[in-house]
Amino acid sequence: MNNDDKSGPNEADEPTRDAADTDALIRAYLPIEIHGRVRSARIVDRRAVIVAEAGDLGAKAREELEKLIENALVDITNVDEVRVALIADRRRRMIIAVGSGKGGVGKSTLTTNLAVALARMGRKVGVIDGDIYGPSQPRLLGTENKKPMSEGDKLVPIDSPHGVKVLSMGNVVAPGKALAWRGPMAGKALGQLVDAVWDDTELLLIDLPPGTGDVQLSMMQDSKPDGAVLISTPQDLALMDAARAGQLFEDGDVPIIGLVENMAGYACPHCGEISDPFGSGGVEKFATALEIPFLGRVPLTMATRQSGDEGMPPAAGDGENAEPFVAIAKQLDRWMKSGAV
Repeated sequence: MNNDDKSGPNEADEPTRDAADTDALIRAYLPIEIHGRVRSARIVDRRAVIVAEAGDLGAKAREELEKLIENALVDITNVDEVRVALIADRRRRMIIAVGSGKGGVGKSTLTTNLAVALARMGRKVGVIDGDIYGPSQPRLLGTENKKPMSEGDKLVPIDSPHGVKVLSMGNVVAPGKALAWRGPMAGKALGQLVDAVWDDTELLLIDLPPGTGDVQLSMMQDSKPDGAVLISTPQDLALMDAARAGQLFEDGDVPIIGLVENMAGYACPHCGEISDPFGSGGVEKFATALEIPFLGRVPLTMATRQSGDEGMPPAAGDGENAEPFVAIAKQLDRWMKSGAV
């Protein structure tokens, strides 16, 4: 690509511009959705050289990515040619934790529906049920009474009916059996679920148990997440626990992707009037005060509860109950690509 008629400040040829400045200059011209694919960007002798990851793309998508980069850089100052090198390094599997610090606020339901929504968007997603003592994912993802296979000493995740792989102690132990394990054993169990045969799964969502105990600490040490989503109901008591969970991630240098407000408004099935049994807007105010992205609200509905009990997540369909989960999943997808929502 040749650009012979550019004018403007001689930004690309400034002798004092270092590699980081050049990389930032080029990225400013690129769509934010592909920033996560760019491995390096530099300018040499009026030529922009971009190295981008395309190992998970087919031939057509690779061609589209190359054209997208070339077209985005057509107006960059004092660059006469753009060269794009696509590489196919194996991309590291990403881990996102979903936590709250408190039980009963909807972590498992949110995790399930985000996973299903992301899978419908084309992501290869796996769910790890980190709540060793109270696993919910087998019921939510419709995999009850299914046992995982093994390859050597590693578990093989179960394929759910919704395009999401899942591993849970609820699929390993007998139904209804209580686990009387001490904390270190629970932490070790989580490590085995993470270190399973996930094959080409690109994203693992970990449904964390309540609190900030051994399971969370083991995860931070052995399988540090790339980011975390915090969920809370609007009332102050739940927000206090969410703040503690957030502190754990901050202490472990894990970025908080954003906060979700659950059970935000209840529509009476008889008259349609909206009430707020848990309050309203508390999570958004909390997020604003801490300068953390607010990802959205999920209303309290009978249909969401019923579909969860039946192993049919709302996000598997296209109704209004799916919309809040899909909207949040789109922001997660954007964060995976660019590091920002």
